[in-house]
Amino acid sequence: MTDACYHCGLPIPQGTHFTVAIEGAPREMCCAGCQAVAQAIVDNGLDDYYRHRDALPESPREALPAVLGELTLFDHPDVQKSFVRPLSEHEREASLILEGITCAACVWLNEQHLTRQAGVTAVEINYATRRARVRWDERRIRLSGILAAVAAIGYQAHPYDAARSEEIAKRERRAALWRLFVAGFGMMQVMMYAVPVYLADEGTMSADIESLMRWASLALTLPVVLYSAAPFFRNAWRDLRLKRVGMDVPVALGVGAAFAASLWATLIDAGEVYFDSVTMFVFLLLGGRYLEMLARHQSVRSIERVGRALPAFAERLMAFPSVQTERVVVSALLPGDRVLVAPGQTIPADGSVLQGESEVDESLLTGESRPIAKAVGSDLTGGTVNIRSPLVQQVERVGEATRLASIVRLMERAITEKPRVVQLADRVAAWFVAALLLLALATGIVWSQIDASRALWIFVSVLVVSCPCALSLATPAALAVATGAFSRLGLLVSRGHAIETLARADHFVFDKTGTLTWGRLRLRETLPLAGVSVVEAMRLAAALEQGSEHAIGAALREAVANGGSLPVAQAPQSFTGQGVEGVLDGRKLRLGRAEFAGELHKQPLPFEAEALFATGDTCVTLADETGWLAVFRLGDQLRAEAGELVRRLRDLGCRVTLLSGDSAEAVGQVAAALVLEDAHGRMTPQGKHDFIAALQAQGAVVAMVGDGVNDAPVLAQAQVSVAMGGGTELARNQADIVLLGENLERLAEAVALARRTRRIVRQNLAWAFAYNLSAIPLAMLGWITPWMAGIGMSASSLLVVANALRLQRGGQN
Repeated sequence: MTDACYHCGLPIPQGTHFTVAIEGAPREMCCAGCQAVAQAIVDNGLDDYYRHRDALPESPREALPAVLGELTLFDHPDVQKSFVRPLSEHEREASLILEGITCAACVWLNEQHLTRQAGVTAVEINYATRRARVRWDERRIRLSGILAAVAAIGYQAHPYDAARSEEIAKRERRAALWRLFVAGFGMMQVMMYAVPVYLADEGTMSADIESLMRWASLALTLPVVLYSAAPFFRNAWRDLRLKRVGMDVPVALGVGAAFAASLWATLIDAGEVYFDSVTMFVFLLLGGRYLEMLARHQSVRSIERVGRALPAFAERLMAFPSVQTERVVVSALLPGDRVLVAPGQTIPADGSVLQGESEVDESLLTGESRPIAKAVGSDLTGGTVNIRSPLVQQVERVGEATRLASIVRLMERAITEKPRVVQLADRVAAWFVAALLLLALATGIVWSQIDASRALWIFVSVLVVSCPCALSLATPAALAVATGAFSRLGLLVSRGHAIETLARADHFVFDKTGTLTWGRLRLRETLPLAGVSVVEAMRLAAALEQGSEHAIGAALREAVANGGSLPVAQAPQSFTGQGVEGVLDGRKLRLGRAEFAGELHKQPLPFEAEALFATGDTCVTLADETGWLAVFRLGDQLRAEAGELVRRLRDLGCRVTLLSGDSAEAVGQVAAALVLEDAHGRMTPQGKHDFIAALQAQGAVVAMVGDGVNDAPVLAQAQVSVAMGGGTELARNQADIVLLGENLERLAEAVALARRTRRIVRQNLAWAFAYNLSAIPLAMLGWITPWMAGIGMSASSLLVVANALRLQRGGQN
């Protein structure tokens, strides 16, 4: 029995007798709440929690009944709008944040416990962010049941709140900063006592003064070891208890051995002390880890910054076109609502401009710094900022259906995946630590035979000088910084391996429509016939297409948008797949396919018109009962930066191929404009898939760039895939990288950045290996003292992080 509660660690009040049988022995609890929680853990077969945990729960559990009583509120559909999304008819997914997580064992316990709940289909918990994504079948379990299951084992789960997440991160930073401050203060004070001893000539410092220096150094080192270095010892003990060797094991062993030896030397007033080396080593290592933590928190904040882009409230119009509004929470908006967005305000949901003209800042989502002009009919994306004039927005998509929510889901997916190279580095680091411990032990034994007085500090030096941290940080640090740099370019990395594979890509395959071109028809040429002017022909065609939603009609109307009002066609009719018919100025007109329009007069198409059809572009004819009036050639417009993109990719040593399902003539036009020799038209999705597979069989690392539903299987086949942000949801979900903006040139910049990242990773790995392969033998030979080893190890980690931070700026590295 113990005087502290076995579950929460609080003192047990006198006169209380609450016990739970854990691992075959009765364990005393402080209250009925802890007893209930512990019994729930045991009943679910999760006794391993008590063996694995390395920290006690943070908050008392007596309040659990009150918490459980409030959980049913989260079953209400209105409450779930902001954090629950439907995956199918009955399956739901929620984004939660967990409180009380203090170690990896807590994550394991929650995942195991929730997975065993009937109806829960998937659980993913991110230890770094405390975020949990839970999927369940609502026919078998309710959200309140999931939250109650978490509460039953002593934790609290609630809808994800970026502000609360930031509060947890602030507490972690504050604790780390205090540990760093104590270590730094202790190091400076201990060095003040150590330097006189080092510099004093023999016989100039009396024994009692030197002893006083040692005791003062011990007093100043104690807080550093017991407080600042506590996480190293705690993590090392956890690793050893789980029968594995982590990177904190040699750190804890080195610090502990050096401190123990110094303590003993102080007590017996004989031998060497290493208090200065201990404090310096702890300070430098904590400094490196603090910088690493800041980088990790920065990557988390970049996600949360996007997640917080939507405003809390919106001004909903009560009866458009009236300007009277009501202030509502954004989660209450529905498709079809109209909202007023004043200058400086954030667009609350996805939709389109119903009234007004303005400019919108989309830099948060696309990386494009220039404001984008918006007019009636223009698309608006939730989270972007209206700049110049008031806009009335028609709401079309809200909540989890918005583009912003899709971007956040992709970003979260990326941070939960580990690239292959990171997994490899972690495995190498684990073996490295085990080998290091054996080397240090062997070195200590050998030196105990050669010179016993030097054996301990050489043993400590070997442990301390090595830097598995640098080896494990080499890749993740560079990838974390590169991911942020990609985001600033307007590219969203949605898979963990994307940057690594993009750097290796040597063959780029592009879809045509919507990728190299805008995917929108534009009027390219008008051929007037029978004495009709170009202006008159366009006016008649646009008038016939006034009520049409077809892409051809939109292109013709756009071509005469500034030409004044259009006449109204009488008796308008639309013929699917053929064209439109109507009466203008007392004559029947037809616009559409040549066969359809020619039925009015039965005359052959003029020779000059046939030349337009031979271009491969979309051609429509205008005719009346007397003959042909005009032929319109419409085509997709090539993106202005497409040619520069192809040139830059070639300069980077990449081959470029164009695959399209369009006609060979249309593909040939684009290929000629881009000076592409490898272009293929009339390609089916299966044909594209087989083409890429053939390239891969020849050893090519293929990057596929596309935007449509039919591109999704091809994107999956390529080693790395890029989807256009304006493409389909399926293509974006399938892709490894999403180009959020409209500037294709960013892709070439991303390739160059990915290759710089690869160089940085290689430099970091080379440095980590070179440093350890040179420093360890020197330490084994006794040429490196513990304080020198501490500087070397910490500097090695800091150098890796600093080298990775170079990716934040442009230029070559």
